[in-house]
Amino acid sequence: MVTLTIDGKEVTVPQGSTILEAAKSVGIRIPTLCYHERMNPIGSCRMCVVEIEGFEHPMAACTTPVEDGIEVVTTSERLIRIRQDSLKLILVNHPLDCPVCDKGGECLLQDLVFEHGIDKVEYSAAKIEREALYATPLIRYWPDRCIMCLRCVTACREIKGIGAISIEGTGYGTQVAAIDPEKCQSCGECLQVCPTGALTENLGRYKGRTWLVERVPTTCTYCGCGCQLELNVQNNRVIAVTTKENAGINHGSLCVKGRFGYEFINSSERLTTPLIKKDGEFQEASWDEALSLVANKFAAIKDQFGSGAIAGLTSARCTNEENYLFQKFMRAGIGTNNVDHCARL
Repeated sequence: MVTLTIDGKEVTVPQGSTILEAAKSVGIRIPTLCYHERMNPIGSCRMCVVEIEGFEHPMAACTTPVEDGIEVVTTSERLIRIRQDSLKLILVNHPLDCPVCDKGGECLLQDLVFEHGIDKVEYSAAKIEREALYATPLIRYWPDRCIMCLRCVTACREIKGIGAISIEGTGYGTQVAAIDPEKCQSCGECLQVCPTGALTENLGRYKGRTWLVERVPTTCTYCGCGCQLELNVQNNRVIAVTTKENAGINHGSLCVKGRFGYEFINSSERLTTPLIKKDGEFQEASWDEALSLVANKFAAIKDQFGSGAIAGLTSARCTNEENYLFQKFMRAGIGTNNVDHCARL
């Protein structure tokens, strides 16, 4: 264990911890922008700089390991000025289009700009027209809003283990691009960790603002993993899916189906009543009529060919309880062990 002092408070943490982790362990907040606790420290934004006694220059708290006996200061006029300058440099090319940005109201950059009292862009640079080199039918990339924090690139590589995106170019013209588009699964992990509006969802755009939707916690129904998610509901319609960090077994991650496969909920093609084929065409029927027909057909097949002529296929999109009842119905009700499960959808 290592003992150090942060803002006058003695802190003891395991060897190998960073100053940022040590501060968080005792409730001391250090501003961050590129840092994400599920990924290795990136150290690109310079927002988490702290002063360490005996060192001339401030150090990034997210990448600096603790040492026994050091004294750390997390807030001073010098540090505030450095953080303000970092934000001002980020805003040189970042458009001030918050009113129409999907991330407005929950943008980390927006919060930090407000916190540090920045109300105008003081620095200027030559405008660079950047192409939207990274985009999928489900995810849109806004290069002008990108602050090159590299969260998306790191998440694609470390959390998902895919490595479909990386940085392209050098110097001022660097931007995020799909280096291996065929690997991209449109899972939205990059969108989930993006702290600004640089990555947005194509399906849910302009459907509702953050403060206008109700976020309903639920379990994804696409497979048996049980990932936790939030249905963003406005006017009784699901308009987007979000997740909470560290919630459930998925810790905020989802696959492409869980994050983007929600439009079927409001589809006009969904069946709302049973259909029975009469004279070669499907016609609406009551539940009693439909269930009686199925029961009579099962009984007739069983009487003529035996229970082994009937098989059942259940689905991962049903709950465990529903699947249990189904296999019990097939085994105890029909009298057959011909029950299978796709284990996917």
